[in-house]
Order: sequence, then structure tokens, then C-alpha cells
Amino acid sequence: MSSIYDSYKRLKFDWPAERVLRVTMENPGRLNSADAIMHGELVRIWRDIDADPDVSAVIIRGSDGAFSSGGDLDLVKEMSEDFNTLTRVWKEARDLVYNIINCSKPMVSAMDGPAVGAGLVAGLLADISIAAKDARIIDGHTRLGVAAGDHAAIVWPLLCGMAKAKYYLMLCEAVSGEEAERIGLVSLCVESNELHDKSIEIATRLANGSPTALRWTKYALNNWLRMAGPTFDASLALEFLGFKGPDVQEGLDSLREKRRPNFTKNCPL
Repeated sequence: MSSIYDSYKRLKFDWPAERVLRVTMENPGRLNSADAIMHGELVRIWRDIDADPDVSAVIIRGSDGAFSSGGDLDLVKEMSEDFNTLTRVWKEARDLVYNIINCSKPMVSAMDGPAVGAGLVAGLLADISIAAKDARIIDGHTRLGVAAGDHAAIVWPLLCGMAKAKYYLMLCEAVSGEEAERIGLVSLCVESNELHDKSIEIATRLANGSPTALRWTKYALNNWLRMAGPTFDASLALEFLGFKGPDVQEGLDSLREKRRPNFTKNCPL
């Protein structure tokens, strides 16, 4: 294993095929939620992969039958209370999206179980996204009481259309892997027991392809996402503005207490 990956704590690495690096998100007992450590690691890993001459394709997955349950609630609480934490995570969230978009190596995601929030950024921005039929894809932001930021505004309307994007993002509805494939949110849907073999098969085909042809095709196609940069920047700023609003604490409390939230009814906007 190349030494550049030795410092990672929440991301684990293996080589399931020649020149294919597999990245596994691992936060045991918490459905691979993105705590402060993992959030930072998800930002910088794409720069390291981009610079690694031994990697021709990459797979991102979660451990123990879950992709990622999204942002860690302790981190969310800290963001709502501490401005320095809020601005640090805002920058990380921005860089995470752009680092994935700008990583030259072809990327495959393998999503099973819950796929939410920060982890879902990597899942849906992957060049080839694969979901198990019973995966549960949820953006999660409006349920917490903040605007749908992260990757949502930059890619959901492009993948599944504005009508479906508004429905799922505003209502925070779960999307099964099967439905996600039907509406075009993911590239492919497979049975759960086929997910990881399929991801290796596709990543291997990408690793064996022409590096210049694939990387330049990816670069050109991702200009659709780059053109949506101002929309993304606005959505991310509005999301993080919401962390200083009145609804986040109720969102946090309701998630921890496993009940419906009772958000404020009046808004000056």
C-alpha cells in the first residue's frame, strides 16, 4: 500500500483488482456517519488519488452493509454552536464536491443500506454510481432543518430532472436503489449480493481502458457540473446559514428522539 494512505483513520483501502483502489468508509457502530475526522478525510482523499500514478480507477463504498448515514449529529450540533467549526466544515463541504469533480481518475460508487448526506456526495457524484435494490438514498438536509446543500443542487436536477429533484429534496423522501435507477439518479441497480462484485467488474473495465480517453471524457462531461457551480455555491451558503437558524436544534432533537420535527411556522422570507 502506498504510504500516502497510511494516515487515514476512517477510510480503509484495498486493491480488489490491478490498478483499482477501493476506499471503504468505516465508522463502526454509527452506520459510517461522517464525523469530523471522516469529513476531512473525504475531502483530501480525492487529491491523493488524483496524484497517485498507481491508481487507474477507484471504488467508494461503506463497511458492514451500509454506505453512510450522513453527517454525524455531534458534529452538526458543534457546527450550530461554534462559528469556527461551521466555517471549517463549510469549506470542507465545498472542497469535497469540487475535489470529486476535478479528480481525473474514473470513480465507481457501490451504495447499499442508508446513503445519506456527506457520504451521498461521493455516491452520486461518482462517474458510475451503482446501488443495491434495497439501498435507501436520502438527501437528509430539510429533515434536519437546513437547505439541501452539499451536492444536491449541482447534480440532482441534472440526473433526474427538476420535478423529481424538488420532490425528493424538499420532502426528504427516501429513494430505493430500484427507484433511483428508474428515475436516472444512479447509473445501475443490482441485487445486494451482486453489488461489490459488479463495482469491481466495472472499475476493472475502466482501469483497463485508455487513460486519456476516459479521463478527458470525464473532464468534458463534468463541465456540466462546473457550469452549475454558482448554483451549488448558493445552495451551500444557504445550507450553512441555516445552521444558525431556529430549526436545527429541533431537527437534531427530533432525530435523536426518533419523532417528527415541529419546526417554526413563521419565516420572514
